[in-house]
Amino acid sequence: MISLEEVAKRAQVSAATASRALSRPEMVAVQTRERVALAARELGYQPNVLARSLRQQGSRFIGLIITDILNPFHATLAKGVQDAASAVEYTVFLFNSDEEHDKERRAIDSLRGHLPRGLIVVPTSRTRENLKLVPNLPTIELDRTSGREDAHSVMVDNLGGARAAVSHLAALGHRRIGMVVGRLDITTAVERFEGYREALSAAGIPFRDELVLPGNHREEDGRVAAHALLSRPPLERPTALFVGNNEMTVGAVLAARALNLSIPRDLSIVGFDDSRWAQTMQPALTVVEQPAYNLGHLACETLLGLMGRGPVTGPTQVRLSTRLILRDSTASPLER
Repeated sequence: MISLEEVAKRAQVSAATASRALSRPEMVAVQTRERVALAARELGYQPNVLARSLRQQGSRFIGLIITDILNPFHATLAKGVQDAASAVEYTVFLFNSDEEHDKERRAIDSLRGHLPRGLIVVPTSRTRENLKLVPNLPTIELDRTSGREDAHSVMVDNLGGARAAVSHLAALGHRRIGMVVGRLDITTAVERFEGYREALSAAGIPFRDELVLPGNHREEDGRVAAHALLSRPPLERPTALFVGNNEMTVGAVLAARALNLSIPRDLSIVGFDDSRWAQTMQPALTVVEQPAYNLGHLACETLLGLMGRGPVTGPTQVRLSTRLILRDSTASPLER
């Protein structure tokens, strides 16, 4: 790497003058700072931002830990965070925990070495413990909560979204409505499961434990769970499925196809999360849409407010609305 001393030598100034010309140009004569800037460009000099942060007791970094970068929902969250951070010239360090609390802990430990100004985290089941590594770091919990007291969070109305999905299926006449649920040590899955049960109760449909199986937020686990539910005898299997996230919904669709069940003639499906594939597949999927980009963007804006860069944009425990989008994957059951 090119050093500051090499830049100073080419520009024929002292290292201190070169440093001021690059970091505090208003303190240096115009001709001098132009000569230093030209030397830096010619040599390809890149300032050591971390070293500067150590000297200035601060940084322009924030951390972002998501649970599955391959999930379009989480990728869109990250895009929202990145755009909000870039608007105020902050750099986002992105980590992927894969829903594993040990990976999350290693990410937090690694992040500490870069002196972040704040952290946004999509929690795993052990985030409450892992955040003890950074007890004084401004933190926003995104999409889920860890159970920490007084945690700042930005989430969606999971309960209302699940109720809307299952109420729609009940209104179509379905009485055997199954669910592929996420991990019940994660708050989003707990809330969506609660919304499912509340909607069944409101429709006068008894809850049946055998019609709910875990999909663990993953496509393959969702496929296995849906296959088991849909392999029940014809008069016992669900006529409709509510699926707790988009990855598990992919698995549920694959299971239905493997069993030669036509959607929506033999099986109605509602997923939680929208995506381009949900809109373009045949039939297009009815979904509960989450404002993923806005979630990420608002989480970063709120974090910046906590860091003292401006007013917090709202209460520090925020719930954004979801929206039920009706497409072609739901219809009345053949048997009424």
